[in-house]
Amino acid sequence: MKTVSVALVLCLNVGVDPPDIVKTQPCARLECWIDPLSQPAQKALESIGANLQRQYERWQARARYKLCLDPTVEEVKKLCTSLRRNAKEERVLFHYNGHGVPKPTVNGEIWVFNKSFTQYIPLSVYDLQQWMGTPSIYVYDCSCAGIIVDSFKQFAMQREQEMELASMNSRGTGNIFPQQSYKNCIQLASCAAKQILPMNPDLPADLFTSCLTTPIRIALRWFVLQDGRKLVPNITLDLIDKIPGQLNDRRTVLGELNWIFTAITDTIAWNTLPRELFQKLFRQDLVVASLFRNFLLAERIMRSYDCTPISSPKLPPTHQHPMWQAWDMALDICLSQLSGILNGAEIYRHSLFFAEQLTAFQVWLSHGSQMRSPPEQLPIVLQVLLSQVHRLRALELLGRFLDLGPWAVSLALSVGIFPYVLKLLQSSARELRPLLVFIWAKILAVDTTCQADLVKDNGHKYFLSVLSDSCMPAEHRTMAAFVLTMIVSSYPAGQEAVLQGNLISLCLEQLSDQHALLRQWLCICLGRIWYDCDMARGYGVRDNAHIKLNPLLTDEVPEVRAAAVYALGTFMSNTTDRTDHANAIDHGIAMQLINCIQDGSPLVRKELIVAYQGIVFQFENQFAVVAAQMLEEERLRDGSSISHSETGTLSPGRSGMRQAQSAASLQPSSSRANLLASATSSSASSSNNTTIPGSSHGSNFSSDGSLVDLGLRHAISSSAISPVGGLYGSVYANIWKALLSLVCDAYPEVTELATTLMNVIRQKAATCTLQRTRRRSAGCTLSAPGSPVSRMYAHSPPALLNSPPSVVESRAIFEIGEASPKNVGAMPTYAVHSTQFSRTRKMFDTGPDVIKEGMVTEDAHHVKKEPVIATDFVPWCCRYFSQSVMKVPDDHDLESDPHHQRQWRFDRNQAMRDRAQEQCRMASFLRLDDQLFINKNPNVPTCMKFHPFEPLICVADKDGVSTWNWEHGVKLNYFYNKNPKFSNISTLEIINGHDCSLLLTGTDDGAVRVWRNYYSESNLDLELVTAWQALSDMLPSSRAFGVRNTGSGMVSSWEQESRYLYVTGDVRVIRIWDTHQEQKAQDIPTQANSCITSLTCDSVNQSLIVAGCGDGLVRLYDRRLSPVDSLVLTLREHNGWVVKVHLQRHGDGKIISGSVSGDVRIWDPRFSESVMTIRAAHGLTAMDVHEYSDLMACGSVNQNISIYNLMGDCLSTVKYHDGFMGQRIGPISCLSFHPYKLTLAAGYTDYFVSLYSADKKR
Repeated sequence: MKTVSVALVLCLNVGVDPPDIVKTQPCARLECWIDPLSQPAQKALESIGANLQRQYERWQARARYKLCLDPTVEEVKKLCTSLRRNAKEERVLFHYNGHGVPKPTVNGEIWVFNKSFTQYIPLSVYDLQQWMGTPSIYVYDCSCAGIIVDSFKQFAMQREQEMELASMNSRGTGNIFPQQSYKNCIQLASCAAKQILPMNPDLPADLFTSCLTTPIRIALRWFVLQDGRKLVPNITLDLIDKIPGQLNDRRTVLGELNWIFTAITDTIAWNTLPRELFQKLFRQDLVVASLFRNFLLAERIMRSYDCTPISSPKLPPTHQHPMWQAWDMALDICLSQLSGILNGAEIYRHSLFFAEQLTAFQVWLSHGSQMRSPPEQLPIVLQVLLSQVHRLRALELLGRFLDLGPWAVSLALSVGIFPYVLKLLQSSARELRPLLVFIWAKILAVDTTCQADLVKDNGHKYFLSVLSDSCMPAEHRTMAAFVLTMIVSSYPAGQEAVLQGNLISLCLEQLSDQHALLRQWLCICLGRIWYDCDMARGYGVRDNAHIKLNPLLTDEVPEVRAAAVYALGTFMSNTTDRTDHANAIDHGIAMQLINCIQDGSPLVRKELIVAYQGIVFQFENQFAVVAAQMLEEERLRDGSSISHSETGTLSPGRSGMRQAQSAASLQPSSSRANLLASATSSSASSSNNTTIPGSSHGSNFSSDGSLVDLGLRHAISSSAISPVGGLYGSVYANIWKALLSLVCDAYPEVTELATTLMNVIRQKAATCTLQRTRRRSAGCTLSAPGSPVSRMYAHSPPALLNSPPSVVESRAIFEIGEASPKNVGAMPTYAVHSTQFSRTRKMFDTGPDVIKEGMVTEDAHHVKKEPVIATDFVPWCCRYFSQSVMKVPDDHDLESDPHHQRQWRFDRNQAMRDRAQEQCRMASFLRLDDQLFINKNPNVPTCMKFHPFEPLICVADKDGVSTWNWEHGVKLNYFYNKNPKFSNISTLEIINGHDCSLLLTGTDDGAVRVWRNYYSESNLDLELVTAWQALSDMLPSSRAFGVRNTGSGMVSSWEQESRYLYVTGDVRVIRIWDTHQEQKAQDIPTQANSCITSLTCDSVNQSLIVAGCGDGLVRLYDRRLSPVDSLVLTLREHNGWVVKVHLQRHGDGKIISGSVSGDVRIWDPRFSESVMTIRAAHGLTAMDVHEYSDLMACGSVNQNISIYNLMGDCLSTVKYHDGFMGQRIGPISCLSFHPYKLTLAAGYTDYFVSLYSADKKR
C-alpha cells in the first residue's frame, strides 16, 4: 500500500486574521517559507500552495497532487471524492492548513469559506471521513488540532456501529455493505486540543508543516536559536540558508545531514515503537515513513514551545531520546566548518557519525546475545549499506549479527534489511560476494517468502555466478547452492529461471568436490529443481544426472548419501509422461537404490523409503500384482501361515530358504549343548519358545548378505529393453522385498514410514483381489487365461473364493502393523518370486487386459498422487544455516561450560587410570573374592558391561538393559531395547566412555541400537540415537539353552580409537562398521563352517582380528589383506565351543582363549601351538580377562567362579554369596571385568548379579 493521491487544502485568507486568535506583534508569518504579505494576497496563496506541493513531491514525486486554496465545502467534497475514486484501494493524504480560519469546534468541525469569503462555513469531520474513505492519512496544521483527532475517533466508532447495524438488517435482503475500518486511518496533528500554535517571529507560522516537509532546514534554524547547545556561537540564521549542497546528494553538506537525520530518526523509532507499529509506519509507505520520521523532529521542536504534536496511532514520547544528542553533535561539527566552506578556505570534512556508530555496533556484537536488549545501531547499519566507503565493514558486521541466530535475522528483517541487500545484488564487486551470499543464506534460512522478489529482480543470477566461480571457497559456494535451493523450492517461476542459467549442469560438475556440505546441498538443490518439473528432469536426463549421482550413494558422509537418495527420489517421481525410456531409467535408479537398505544411517534409509514412494505411485498396478501374487503363492506354499511380532508388524517365520539354510549350515558343539542344557535345568529359567528371524532377500542377494548390483548403466541400455519376464521381471519384486525388510527395521521411524507405504500397495492388491473374487462369484470368465494373475486366482483356496462379501471386504482393510483379524487370509512375508507376464506384452505395459480391468481406475493421462509419507530431512538441513556458523564451537572455546566439563572428565579419567595402574601391579597376588554388591536382575543376565569411569554397570537380559550404581547398590534404570520378541540381546558395548558415553546393544537378529541417557533415573530422557541392521542373514546354529534353540547371536568388539565396530556371530562374515561414517567399512569372510562365538581386535595396530569359533578353532585375520587372504592363522587345540578369546593390549600381546571343556590356552600369535595351558573347571560357561592385569575369571556350570593369573595359579574361588549362611551361587551366565579396576561382575541364571573386588575399601 502506498500514497497515490494528495489533497492540499489551505485556508489562509491572507491579510485577514481569524476572530478567535490574538496574534502577537511581531509574530510568525512564513507559510511554506514564503511571507504572504510580501505579495498580493491571491498570488501569495498560489505561491504557498505550489511550494507546499514541491515539498511533498520530494517524498513522492509520482503521486497525484490537487490544491484547494481557500475552498468551500463543495470544493472540498469534490476534491476528496475525486481523489478517492482515482486512488481505489491505495492511500489518500489530506493536508489541512487552518491558519486563516477559526479553531476547530468541539462538535468535530473544521472551517472553510463561502464563495464570497464573507462567512466561515463549518465542515464536519464526519462528512470528511465519508468523502476520503479508507485508507487515508490526515495532517492538521492549526491551533487546537487535537480536537479534530478526538472527534475523528468518535465518528469512526459511530460509523462502525452504524455499519454493523446495517449489516445485521441486510442479512435477510441479501444486500452486502462494504466494511471500512476508519479506526486504522493515520492522523498527525500539530498540537493538543487546548494548545495554540507558537508565534515566535524567528519561526515559520506553519512550524508543524515545516517540520514534516523541510526537516533539515527547520532543524538547523531551531538549533541556531537554542542557547548553550552549540559549539560555534557566531552562526546566524542568514548563514543557515547558505549551506551548500542537495538533500539527495550524500556527498554534500545538506545531503550528508539529511542522511544522518534519516538514520537517527529511524533508530529512534525502531528502538521506541513496537515492531508491528514500526513496520506499518516506517516500512510500508514512503510518504507515511517520511512524515512520521519528521514527526519525531516536530515533537522535539514544538515541545520546546509548549506544543505537543499528536498522532494516531499514538507514539511514545521520543523528544528526549539519547540519539538526539548524536544529531546535535553532527550539526555542531557541520556548522563549525560552515564559515570556512563559504569563504572557500576549507574543504568539507565528512562526519564521523557512521564510522562511530559502526564501532558502537561492533562493541555490542562482542558482548551481545539474545538475552540482552537489541543493538540500537541496527537501523544505522542499514543506512551505511548505501555508502561505498563503509559498505564492506557494515556488511561484515551485519553478517556477524545475523549469525547470532534466527532472532537476529528477524530483528534485521523488522528494521527493513531486505530492500538494501536486494539492491546490493546488482553490485559487481567481488569483495562483496562472500558477505552477500552469507547474509542471504541467513535470511532465507529464516524467511523463504522473498524468493519471488529475488527472481523478479534477477537476483538468482548473482548466486549462479557465485556457484560457478571456481575461485570462490567451497563454503561460499555451499551458501550459494542453499540460496538457489530456497529460490526453487515449491516455486515454478524460480525453477524456470535457474534452468535458464544451467543450474543443473553447474551442480553436476561439482558433485566430486572435497567439501561434504557442498556435495550435500548440490544434491538437495537438484532434488528441489526436479520436484514437479518435467523440464528439469529432461535436462537431468540429458546430462546423465542419475548416473553422476550414483557414486554419492556410497559417500563417506551420511548426510550426503541421504541427499543423493533424496535427489534420485524426486528424479524418479516427477515424470507425468511415461515412456519406455523414462521407465527404464526409473527402474535402473530403483534397483541401484536397493543397496541403501544396508546403510547404517537411519537418515538414508528414511529417504530411501520416501524415494521409493515415487516409483510405487508411478507403477502402482505392477506393485499390486506382485503383492497379490506373492501373497497367494506364499499362502499356497505355507498353508496360510504367517508370523506376527507382538508389535503388530509383519515378521518372517522360519520357512522356505531360511529353514534350509539354518538346518545344515552350522556345526554345533555337542559338548556345549549338553553342558548348557544341564546348567539351565538346575536353575530358574524364563525363556519361551521363540524363533530367530532372518532376512530372506531372494535371488538377487549374494551369500554374504549384500545385494547384487544390477548396474544403472546396464539398466537403461538398449540391450536391457526386454520383456518383463526377463531382466526386469524382478524389479518390482525386489523393491517389494526391500520394503518388507525396511518394515522390520531396527529404527522405529524407518519402520513407520515403510509400513505406511506398504499399506498403500497392499490396499491396492486387496482391492484387486476383491474385484476379481466378485466377478468370479458373478460367473464372469477371465480373459488372457495364460497370465499369471489368472493362474493365481484359478488356484485360490475355495474358502477365499466362496467367502461372503463381508469377509472379503475385511481383507481389503487389513494393513501391515494391525493385528490380523479372524478369518482373514495372511499376507506373505519374504519371497523369492517375481511377477510374470505374457511374452507378447510390451515391457512397460500395464499388463494383460484382465489386470487392467480390475486394477486401473485412473484416466489415460497420469494423475500425480499426493505423497502419503515425507521426512523433515530438507528442513533439518536448512536449520544449519539458521544457527551460528561463525561461533567458536564449545569444544574449542576454552571458556565454555562444556569445555570445562570435558576437561574435568579427562582429568578424572587420568587420575582413575593412574590409581588402577598401581592396583594392577599387585593383581597377581590378590584374592578377588570380596563381594561389593549383589542384587536381583529383572531377568537372566545375558551380558554385562562396566562403564570405564563411572560407578555404573549395564546388565542386559533378553529384552532390556538395567543400569546399576554398584558403589551404592541401587538400580538407576531399566529400559526395553525395543527388539522383536523373537530376538535376544547378545552383546553390549560402552561407546565414548571417556566423555559423554553411549550404550550400544546388539541382538541376535543382527540389529544394533545405540542409546543416550541410558543411566538416567527415569526413561523420560532416554533417547535412541541410531539403529541399523549390522548383520543380515543371521543363520543360527543349534546349541541348547533351556528349551529354546539359539546360537552365538551377535558377537561384537568396539574399537574406540578408530570408532570401528566389529560384528559377527551366526554369519559367514566379520563385518566392520565405521560408526563415524555410518556405513560398512569392510567384510571379512570367516571361511568357517561354524559360528563365531567370541571376537577381539588389536586396537593398537588396528590390523589383527582374533575370532573364537563354535567348532573349537581360533582364527586370526589380518584386515589389511584381501578378503580371500585375510585368514592368516588357525589355532586348533580346543575341542569344544570357544567361550572367550582375548588379545592382550600390554606385554607381548598374547592371545588367551578358553573353551567349554575347561581348557584355557595362551598363544603367541607368531606360532600355531599354545605356549601354556591352564586347566580350569570343566563345563566352562563364561570367561573374561582383565585388560591391564594378568587376571582371568572362569565361571562354570558347577556354580563356581575361579580367578587365575596367567601363570596358572588359582588365586580365589567363589561358590557362595557373602553373609551368614550365604546361599550357593547359581550357574554362571556371564562374567565381566572392569576395564581398569580390579572388579569383577558376575551374572547368574537365577537372575542375580554380583560384584567382587580384592578389597572392599577400594
